[in-house]
Amino acid sequence: MKKTLILSFKIIGFILGAVFLYIIIALLLPLIPVKAEETNDPKVIEAYILTNGVHTDIVVPVQSEFIDWGQKIPYSNTKSKQENFKFIAFGWGDKGFYLNTPTWADLKFSTAFKAAFWLSESAMHCTYYNEMKLGDDCKKIMLTEKQYQSLIKFIDDKFDKDTAGHYKFIKTDAVYENNDAFYDAKGAYNFTYTCNTWTNDGLKVAGQKAAFWTATDFGIFRHYK
Repeated sequence: MKKTLILSFKIIGFILGAVFLYIIIALLLPLIPVKAEETNDPKVIEAYILTNGVHTDIVVPVQSEFIDWGQKIPYSNTKSKQENFKFIAFGWGDKGFYLNTPTWADLKFSTAFKAAFWLSESAMHCTYYNEMKLGDDCKKIMLTEKQYQSLIKFIDDKFDKDTAGHYKFIKTDAVYENNDAFYDAKGAYNFTYTCNTWTNDGLKVAGQKAAFWTATDFGIFRHYK
């Protein structure tokens, strides 16, 4: 019995220590800035970073000479089926959170546990917009053509595809608005690689300001004040 209690205390102590260390890392590493890439090329591509207070998206033009996202993400897969949008937002995240947790009140322990420990699949949330409104939750960034091509590859590589190279649409009623849709994605969400970590990595790939590492939206947006 005594050995069991000692072991239990050691396990609890280890877990508490790990949680404390994670909190410290999560607070400190986002403070370390990654500077924007220095370039003399003209910045001609208008893009944005967007947050709902917890989750961040990368927003890019629907159409450009490099890609037509409307062909990759069919308008017909949205509720409205409306066309001719100007922007599209991409947000990578845990599939269980996306599809089974419309509000925080619906969050289940099993969903959170699976998400934290690599036990769930991931999805890409794609939302069409006619316009972007700048504010504390939406920041504009300008990209060179080369930077945008790198960002296109970063986004495209995260989608799970069928044998024909098409994105795998998730048929579900658990959409947030009339102009969004979900697709299967690669990778597993976990406490070291969150939706915001993915967005932060996208900014790095595109040569933009970013945090050294972050699990939160604050870690990104603090560099865009």
